[in-house]
Amino acid sequence: MKELQNHIINREANIKEALEKLNILASDAVLFVCDEDKHLLGSLTDGDIRRGLLNGFNLADNVRTVIQADPKFFIKGVIDLKLLREYREGNFKIIPVVDTSKRIVDIVNFRKQKSYLPINIVLMAGGKGLRLRPLTEATPKPMLLLGDKPIIERHILRLYNFGFGKIWISVNYLKDVIVSFIQSHPLHVNKVDFINEMKEMGTIGSVRLNQQWESDVIVVANSDLLCNVDYEGWYDYFVESGADFCILSVPYDTSIPFAVLDVSDGRVSALKEKPTIVHQVNGGMYMLKKDCLSLIDEEYCDATDLIEKLISRNKIVTTFLHTGYWLDIGRYSDYSRAVNEYKLLED
Repeated sequence: MKELQNHIINREANIKEALEKLNILASDAVLFVCDEDKHLLGSLTDGDIRRGLLNGFNLADNVRTVIQADPKFFIKGVIDLKLLREYREGNFKIIPVVDTSKRIVDIVNFRKQKSYLPINIVLMAGGKGLRLRPLTEATPKPMLLLGDKPIIERHILRLYNFGFGKIWISVNYLKDVIVSFIQSHPLHVNKVDFINEMKEMGTIGSVRLNQQWESDVIVVANSDLLCNVDYEGWYDYFVESGADFCILSVPYDTSIPFAVLDVSDGRVSALKEKPTIVHQVNGGMYMLKKDCLSLIDEEYCDATDLIEKLISRNKIVTTFLHTGYWLDIGRYSDYSRAVNEYKLLED
């Protein structure tokens, strides 16, 4: 919230005060003029002030004499990708986020983030990581380090980069380690909360425990993934496809070391020498409408169970094929690979 406050100036300030604040902001030099309750009245840049001075105003004059009275803004919780891309491609770098009464509650800085997708996400972090023992005997798998940061924090920072809304972490095994780490970092305060899984509830079962959703679309993801998915493109596809539930899929190649024969009625019509078959496999990340959660069993539910229920009820289940980097850190060899490759995802 400190960054937000740096961009706000009261409507009673003068032009000299505005220049002083703009000078501190440097390359992020844009101010939003507000009343005492932070209602957005206009925007102000160095260029606005320069034009005002050339028109005869002076440094002691009120900022309202030189503001842009029709500023660009996003509405909290509303995703409009067409508008977002229009602003971003139009070189508008700093955009305020307002509530329904036009009170500024946040800002989007396209110099520091890629997008604005205020949808909720749950990171599933309750597993025991048995295949990574002894590394996970005293440390939950999502807290294993990649460089100077745990796996889960690298995941969270990428979510911030796409402007996600509230983030929940579903915890169980060694949960205090994860909770204490998140709560000790000011960056995550008011952005990350927890779902406490008191017993094993499957790969998606604990998501139903949360009753505080702020969006109608939810992402559920394994917290131990290293992945550079384009969340904006995924969301765009989700909406356009009319899906109820969308599985992030990744390609998986199966190589057959023999010639495969096409045979019909005992007659060979063709052969393929040592072909590679490309499958789409479950990438451990899901985008879904909130209504789908009502089908989760209260005791135990894997994501595959929910998917089968949705299909049996003729709900629209689709896949979004991710062809970029993806690594499920399930085994020691995967973790070793992640330690060597995580920098590839930094952008």
